[in-house]
Amino acid sequence: MNQSAVRRVNTSVILRALAVSAGPMKLTTLAEQTGLSRRTIELILDSLVEAGWVIELDRVPTSGCAGRPARRYELRAEHALLAAAQITTEDVSAVVADVRGRIVGRAHRSLRAYQDPQLTLDDVASLVHEALDDAGGSVDRLRAGAVASGGAIDDDGVVRRLVHTTRWEGVHLPEELTRRIRVPWFADNDSNLGALGERWRGVAGDHDTVVWAILGNRTGLGILIRGAVHRGLDGAAGEIVEAVSIPTGSIEDRPVAWLTSPEPAQRRVALDRFDVARAGDAIALAEVDEFVENIASILTTLSWTVAPSLIVLGGGLEDAADVLLPRVREAMRDARTPAIELRATGLGRDAALIGAVKLALDRMDTELFGPLVPNA
Repeated sequence: MNQSAVRRVNTSVILRALAVSAGPMKLTTLAEQTGLSRRTIELILDSLVEAGWVIELDRVPTSGCAGRPARRYELRAEHALLAAAQITTEDVSAVVADVRGRIVGRAHRSLRAYQDPQLTLDDVASLVHEALDDAGGSVDRLRAGAVASGGAIDDDGVVRRLVHTTRWEGVHLPEELTRRIRVPWFADNDSNLGALGERWRGVAGDHDTVVWAILGNRTGLGILIRGAVHRGLDGAAGEIVEAVSIPTGSIEDRPVAWLTSPEPAQRRVALDRFDVARAGDAIALAEVDEFVENIASILTTLSWTVAPSLIVLGGGLEDAADVLLPRVREAMRDARTPAIELRATGLGRDAALIGAVKLALDRMDTELFGPLVPNA
């Protein structure tokens, strides 16, 4: 490699070391971890400080130690920002995160017209600007974005199929959003991103093959196989709401199934029904049992097809996890399914947004931190 390429690789090694560190790093520690000379590290750190990527912290004397205090450096994770948005039939949410994935800004609003993709994507772009304002950031610090949406979304981010409407079919989500906010954009199904986020920051970090499930009023599965999202042909994997042989729609209008509704009023009704069930009301408990039977039927099919080691219930189901989880576990044991773990999401309704941040980070990794260097 020429001298410029060597410097780029060395810069990448130092940036990555600072990015994965839980706190500030001493110059001597960087030298030990990277294998680079102290002088090389000093020159690169000086350039990173000047560029705004790194900050040198005040030197703090250590009691009992002679000599000058150690030089300490920390990544300015907020120097570059990432946007994530989630579209439902009712509303859109947006967050802005730093390059460590920490959410620093939020915004939310009802959609004007979900059936109009162009108007909806205008709303998304406007909301991203609001989230940037909330973060105290500016669009010039935004490096990339990702959007979570319903439907079968292919590897390029094109909506191939969406239940109950054809208005969104063929919409190229990344291209449309890049026209509105000129940074690279990426897109995937919201359940896929729920699974990705759950494994990154939620309850699935100790599993590689995971299904993230939203069932009830809304239905969808996000499937991770060996840690990677499985989209299948044209992004159709997990879109079981389209499968007429699977009874996803038989329960969607029951009040207890409204836990996963995009409409706040319906979710409140569902929460009230579960409160009544907790109090022992026979009618409400019968409704819950019917819901559990539906969930267990779908998960039993998954158990013998995808056969994940973990199934995560999300999209609102977590709000009644104390009632649902033990009953669904019992129903699956009665069906003699494989010994699959069942957990409620640890990320709540942020799961898809956090997964979208992770998607943007993964796709922009080398642009943000430079080339990967094995064993660095």
